[in-house]
Amino acid sequence: MTSHTLCAPNAALTHDPGRWIALSVLLTGALLPVLDFNIINLALPAIRQDLHATSSQIQFVISAYAAVYAVFLITGGRLGDRLGRKRMFTAGIAGFTLASVLCGLAWSAQALIAGRVLQGLTATIMAPQVLASIRVLFPREEQGVALGLYGATFGLAGALGPILGGVLVAMQPFGLPWQAIFLINVPIGLVALAGSMLFLPETKAAHVSRLDGGGVILLSVALGSLVYPLVEGRETGWPPHLLALLAFFPLALGAFVAFERRLTMRGGAALVDLSLFTRRGFSIGVGMALLYYMLSAFYLTVSTYLQSGLGLSPLAASLRIAPFGGGFFVASFASARLVRGLGARALTLGFAVQVLGFVTVIAAALASMPPLFEVGLTVAGMGLGIITPSVIGVVISDVDHRHAGLASGIVISTFQIGAALGIAVIGGVFFSTLGQGHGALAYAHAFATALGCNVALLILAGFLSLWLPRPEQPGV
Repeated sequence: MTSHTLCAPNAALTHDPGRWIALSVLLTGALLPVLDFNIINLALPAIRQDLHATSSQIQFVISAYAAVYAVFLITGGRLGDRLGRKRMFTAGIAGFTLASVLCGLAWSAQALIAGRVLQGLTATIMAPQVLASIRVLFPREEQGVALGLYGATFGLAGALGPILGGVLVAMQPFGLPWQAIFLINVPIGLVALAGSMLFLPETKAAHVSRLDGGGVILLSVALGSLVYPLVEGRETGWPPHLLALLAFFPLALGAFVAFERRLTMRGGAALVDLSLFTRRGFSIGVGMALLYYMLSAFYLTVSTYLQSGLGLSPLAASLRIAPFGGGFFVASFASARLVRGLGARALTLGFAVQVLGFVTVIAAALASMPPLFEVGLTVAGMGLGIITPSVIGVVISDVDHRHAGLASGIVISTFQIGAALGIAVIGGVFFSTLGQGHGALAYAHAFATALGCNVALLILAGFLSLWLPRPEQPGV
């Protein structure tokens, strides 16, 4: 059983012999939030029917999780730096597993929403510790491999989630129409919980300071005023109170920045060390993460196109999308080698490959050519598999160990904000283009238009990657 604590600035250089076992535990935990996010979509009709839920309640089943997850990730990362990453990871895994049980046993829509809020909250305690622990446990020359496996975990969850969701809804194991999509988390969570207690070493920042409570409140208010309207706006027709919240976001963010600066000048420990954003690699990496994670709109639009436009069943639609996850999973293993050989230009290559794949998908959708559609999805997934671990490496590689949790929280929170922004904006483009149209051609046109927006954002992110500094050492 591993019980030692790594606190020194060069703790990664100790070459902990159990670091690869610890990585498998961390990746098992990392699988859960992503799998949970992808598995639920195909079960929403069954949940609505079984719980007699309203449309707004069904929206909250997804948005409550996404909003809480995005808002509190940075705080979760900071708690790991301060209180110990093993402690927070273990607590998060235990809480997420318990919340999954509550979701699976939910007797009403309100109970399910409450369980989803708890899932999102406990995921924010768990998720940042994965990247932060990788940053601390592995020496610089091994971080590329570890991050590649982390990216592969995302690809596995992205590919497995829709398929597993479709299978569980279709099979209804033990007569459960939808509950199994949550209860499947329980055995995975128990394995990760036992592994974390046995094999995960404790790591924390060398200098422990009091948590910045004022910063937590102000940042939560600022991110909440951005994320909640983005998640709920399109579905509710953008009512005035959501527009007012969006308008309030710049003011709340400005208040947070001013508070953090004053606290730092007085010698206090700010929640977010703003000096991180003076590092070019970190700032550009966060910007790219925001742009490319707006790709989340793709999952919404392609699912709607395949099911509503082409009339495929949920399971058939999930199988049509599977090549995207498969390409992601395979290419993520090559990402580390590409970064070692090409440096930051590996990101540029990834964006180019993904653009090529999505352009092929657009052409195949408009020409109604299913084989070409799947080829394009495979190529686009490969591009994403190159990008994801590489972006993460750029963001955290040049960050001091004492801020590893904070940097991890920022990048994952940026992913969630980008996802919400993409669904709100590009999803809006899709439905506006579709209008009152019906039939495969109308849906194909709307899908192609929305995906074209994602292509433009990927091209912009590719140009940003040209400004990245070259890593100091290979493997980062």
